[in-house]
Amino acid sequence: QVQLVESGGGLVQAGGSLRLSCATSGRTFTNYVMGWFRQAPGKEREFIAGITWIGGSTVYEDSVKGRFTISRDIAKNTVYLQMNSLKPEDTAAYFCAAGRRGVSRRPRDYDYWGQGTQVTVSS
Repeated sequence: QVQLVESGGGLVQAGGSLRLSCATSGRTFTNYVMGWFRQAPGKEREFIAGITWIGGSTVYEDSVKGRFTISRDIAKNTVYLQMNSLKPEDTAAYFCAAGRRGVSRRPRDYDYWGQGTQVTVSS
């Protein structure tokens, strides 16, 4: 059974930091791309960052460049999202996903999803 399990969300003040984790299990994701998405109430799910398991190439949405860093630990089968300088507008449910269609910004290009973890940034 394939599982992606996010953790690390919570409540933080503006300017603070959080580190999200996405633990994967149930299959080998070597040929997959891992993505982080977020979804605020009433809004569409949006791409935040993506990384390839092989090579570790990364892509970021413009709004998080310089503040967020995506990384992966191959030995632990885990992907991380380090979030610094958080803003109230970063408040959303954050999801990790795995897909085989390159680092796509489209949610439909990802095959597996986690259940999400809530991030709330207070002003």
